[in-house]
Amino acid sequence: MQEKKEIQETIDKVPREKVTEEEFYSVLKLISPGTNLRKALDGILRLGKGALIVAEKPGLQKIIDGGFRVNCKFSYQKLIELSKLDGAIILSNDLKRIIFANVLLTPISKIRTSETGTRHKAAERTAKQISGLVIAISEKRKEIILFYKNKKYKIRDTQEIVSKVNEYIQVLERQRELFDSFLETLNRLEFKNYINLSHAIKTIQKGKVIQKISDELLKYLIELGKEGELLKTRLREILHDVEEETNLIIKDYSKMDDKKAIYFLNDLSYDELLDRDRILRILNYENPREMVSIAGWRILSKTTLTEPEIAGLIKEAESFEKILSSNLETEFSSFPKDKFSLLKVELEKLKLGI
Repeated sequence: MQEKKEIQETIDKVPREKVTEEEFYSVLKLISPGTNLRKALDGILRLGKGALIVAEKPGLQKIIDGGFRVNCKFSYQKLIELSKLDGAIILSNDLKRIIFANVLLTPISKIRTSETGTRHKAAERTAKQISGLVIAISEKRKEIILFYKNKKYKIRDTQEIVSKVNEYIQVLERQRELFDSFLETLNRLEFKNYINLSHAIKTIQKGKVIQKISDELLKYLIELGKEGELLKTRLREILHDVEEETNLIIKDYSKMDDKKAIYFLNDLSYDELLDRDRILRILNYENPREMVSIAGWRILSKTTLTEPEIAGLIKEAESFEKILSSNLETEFSSFPKDKFSLLKVELEKLKLGI
């Protein structure tokens, strides 16, 4: 009876929460190309062997049986040799030592698994039970599967990843061209006070789609490790100012708190981001032809004004139209007098630049 109670308590503790992206990225880095662990995994595959590799965590001792203690410094050559044995290999939690080899994993069989093979069932259940990292290598499928807590991830071949990354980069470059084109039009409309909510929404959609694609791409780049450094540089160039510009458009056009609007927009899927009416509702509008007056955060952020100065000017002026059409020195008494002339010049240059 006591044993059944302990088993149920263990099952109840199986992680159900979603593994955060940051947490998962840190795990992917451990097996990126160039690391000793990845050399070992690739070496085991080349040998045509299978393996189960577990990073030590509290609670693991209760579910391992047999085998022998190794307790030596990690090297990829040793790990490859030990994979020739049938049982699982236990590494220290920091992956710097090989602790046990040829052990039998005995996780609770009632823990749910979507796997069919014995090795992969044991891997998934063990990862869930100890809330840790387990790597399964299949000699038949010739693949490496990473299990981390309740997440499963197939490790791809390096050349396959590079090819996929290049596809993503090409898509992002095209999307960035469209985003810049939308921004130029938005600049022109705002300076002429032809505030167009539909065009602002199109620009927000494009910016958020770029961010979502880049989030997907980041997983591949992290998995590439050092081999993806040049591609990371290209990605940074493509993404330059996209998030900042998009969020400032939201700040100008949203009738609800902009931080809440950004949160809801970031949570949308690709299909949902392409739904104009959904974006409209998040920004707290009912009609895309609604009359809109913007504060001017985005344009003013391109000047030398500090954020507090912009906030003070917007509070006093109440609209970007009034800032453009007014005499700053006579109408806005709280605005720093030494900034009047410079701001006028900067706004004129921005206007001419479009």
